[in-house]
Amino acid sequence: MELALPLLLVLASLSLANANAGGGGNTTTYIVFMDPARMPAVHASPAHWHAAHLESLSIDPARHLLYSYSAAAHGFAAALLPDHLTMLRGTPEVLQVVPDEVFQLHTTRSPEFLGLLTPAYQPAIGNLEAATHDVVIGVLDTGVWPESPSFSGGNLPPPPARWKGVCEAGVDFPPSACGRKLVGVRSFARGLRAANGGAIGVGKTTFRSARDRDGHGTHTASTAAGAVVANASLLGYATGTARGMAPGARVAAYKVCWPEGCLGSDILAGIDAAVADGVGVLSLSLGGGAAPYFRDTVAVGAFGAAAAGVFVSCSAGNSGPSGATVSNSAPWVATVGAGTLDRDFPAYVTLPTGARLAGVSLYAGPSPSPHPAMLPLVYGSGRDNASKLCLSGTLDPAAVRGKIVLCDRGVNARVEKGAVVKAAGGAGMVLANTAASGEELVADSHLLPAVAVGRSVGDKIREYAARGGGRPMAMLSFGGTVLGVRPSPVVAAFSSRGPNTVVPEILKPDMIGPGVNILAAWSGIAGPTGLAKDGRRTNFNIISGTSMSCPHISGVAALLKAAHPNWSPAAIKSALMTTAYTVDNTNSSLRDAADGSLANAFAYGAGHVDPQKALSPGLVYDISTNDYVAFLCSLDYSAPHIQVITKMSNFSCPKKFRPGDLNYPSFSVVFKQKSKRVLRFRREVTNVGPATSVYNVKVSSPESVSVMVTPTKLTFKKVGQKQRYYVTFMPKAGQGQAKPDFGWISWVNDEHVVRSPVAYTWKM
Repeated sequence: MELALPLLLVLASLSLANANAGGGGNTTTYIVFMDPARMPAVHASPAHWHAAHLESLSIDPARHLLYSYSAAAHGFAAALLPDHLTMLRGTPEVLQVVPDEVFQLHTTRSPEFLGLLTPAYQPAIGNLEAATHDVVIGVLDTGVWPESPSFSGGNLPPPPARWKGVCEAGVDFPPSACGRKLVGVRSFARGLRAANGGAIGVGKTTFRSARDRDGHGTHTASTAAGAVVANASLLGYATGTARGMAPGARVAAYKVCWPEGCLGSDILAGIDAAVADGVGVLSLSLGGGAAPYFRDTVAVGAFGAAAAGVFVSCSAGNSGPSGATVSNSAPWVATVGAGTLDRDFPAYVTLPTGARLAGVSLYAGPSPSPHPAMLPLVYGSGRDNASKLCLSGTLDPAAVRGKIVLCDRGVNARVEKGAVVKAAGGAGMVLANTAASGEELVADSHLLPAVAVGRSVGDKIREYAARGGGRPMAMLSFGGTVLGVRPSPVVAAFSSRGPNTVVPEILKPDMIGPGVNILAAWSGIAGPTGLAKDGRRTNFNIISGTSMSCPHISGVAALLKAAHPNWSPAAIKSALMTTAYTVDNTNSSLRDAADGSLANAFAYGAGHVDPQKALSPGLVYDISTNDYVAFLCSLDYSAPHIQVITKMSNFSCPKKFRPGDLNYPSFSVVFKQKSKRVLRFRREVTNVGPATSVYNVKVSSPESVSVMVTPTKLTFKKVGQKQRYYVTFMPKAGQGQAKPDFGWISWVNDEHVVRSPVAYTWKM
């Protein structure tokens, strides 16, 4: 697997022993979920109860207890010995004990591309500017570089009175580093320390504070709510004015990720603190595998946040274009995939044949030679095929010195390949995609002249380099920044895809946003490649990933929260989804960067976010906490498992409720192969448009399915009025099939189109 930067925080099981914790024995960190209804009144707080419960079992909380959770979840994290588990699981107060898990990091023109700077939109944005001052976006990531101009407070008023966050002092992070833009920081590393023998960032420069060494957290935070900064660029690329999606909103940084990764216990502590501090939006550019929601730390914490009125945005993952790879699939989070902007950074590989082959690059240094000229081209200049991948130690310096090296993409990081070529004495690099990465192009700021090309161009260069006779030659040239690229947006090949493997009846991802070649603020101690040997420093960097698309949605959600302070997180997500678009700037259906084919709802969900239309969606699909409880019941989760997620001790499960009955803004219809069973779903929409409104239904369905909606007209007489409708899906005779199909259900009038995607799958 290619270690692209930034990486998707992919969930992996953690089996960690710590000889230093727990009084000298081998301990493993666990998250223990407790039943709040069983807390004795004598305890002043959940934290006091958790410590007392451990003491009652002769487990010393001073040595074993790491965190106590109460705002977003009920329970604690502790470094435990094997015999502790038996004791804890035997007590009625304990609902579930799960091992901690380690996550690894999902790794400017986007405001204009999203329409936030168009003249028609400016009055609405201007009116929202003051309102967004009351919205705090909490970013769980690698921390923040507070001196970045993107976090300048400017003329912002003091933080809202309800804000309870703090500017936690730490190494190279005085409380004075916060201000009116960056209103709070905290760092969480107890879980990592317990798992790693007390060590953090071994062999790497690491700040034991909220200061960001990596750059990833600074980039995501500034994307969501960075201040307006003129003349921003990456070494001359993408020059212009940088601004976050909600430049008037506040930022709070919760550092939960370190060089070794991000521990679930630390992430949950970050979510818990953010909810208690009073954030309105949470942005998590990290994710996990396909686990039941009661075992998914992010899903559990996000439920508590959503129940408290916090909008939670999560990255979908960078495991595309393979199907069934989407992460963060809980229906109470906004799951965000990635698309391209209409901006590119063209570069070219010219061959002696006259062919000028197009690629991309962010290289900003001197040319391979004083004047553009052909240089020898080598491919596979080592003892085995590993040299074709340009892995560390595989290139023969005698064979590559002064030459352009052709490297296949994959296995190691793209920028690492450039460093390997440079270390061996190479003059330049052509980074060629293979079948795994297809035609997707991601620009990088390499340490030497380098051009990235797609698979088809790569195959041409590989064929030329391998052809017998003569000496292969090539020339690299760089075209700077180009705007108005068509078509755009295009779904990024790396963006993870549905279907949702945890609950197939919930369509994921929910939407896509800009996530390719995004310019945003960067750490002052990291070079643009993130490599230790990169001595360059820049205030801004251009990187790609669903990590970048996620904070775009977080920032837009802050705008909607400011415009509609009484809307629930579900209503905000509904507005973003039902107004999304699926047509590019050539007026054609969105395409997939992997192979140029038409994309579908498993790639883009409801479509690409449209902030202008989302401000006035007409109708919304709202979901209450009790609705989510009914949904969880339909998954056949046990009562303790539902309690782990919801923190509710008293709830009842409806007898007739299926996962697909959740009042979601999209449909995922799962038929049984060769079955003629009709599936009928109910939805309820709330009028948030003009008081007197009439909508007519419009259905687009594939040949394989018959769709009937009743009623076909919805009439509203006041704002806030709710109306139900029913949809019957019937597979046509002989239409059972292996491939999924797609369609739409829209409610339309002269002012609004409220559109829901429908995905159809057939299972055995």
